Amino acid sequence: MNGTILVTYKILCKADLNKTILLEKLLENEKIAKVIKSEYAKGFRNIALLADSSESTLKIETQKELHSFEVSKDDFADILDLAEEDAQNKKLIKKECDRVELVDIETKP
Repeated sequence: MNGTILVTYKILCKADLNKTILLEKLLENEKIAKVIKSEYAKGFRNIALLADSSESTLKIETQKELHSFEVSKDDFADILDLAEEDAQNKKLIKKECDRVELVDIETKP
């Protein structure tokens, strides 16, 4: 095949945070409700906080730097191995940060 693939990845660490919280549960927390009311409904009484959808979520995760490299389309089957190899060559792999997660794969002509 002709062309290349631009692969974007990030390094994952054992201490990374990756949590999902339902908006409904978040609004049930009295401290959070009090802060929202004091910021956005100052001076009003009998205010209720409601979520439109029970499926609305808030993600809390460790912000990561994205790294990328380019390979031939023929190497598609080995992209994960090549990403790990690229991270090792760039000395991104460390004791507590030893996993690679593919973020994006973009084909180029």
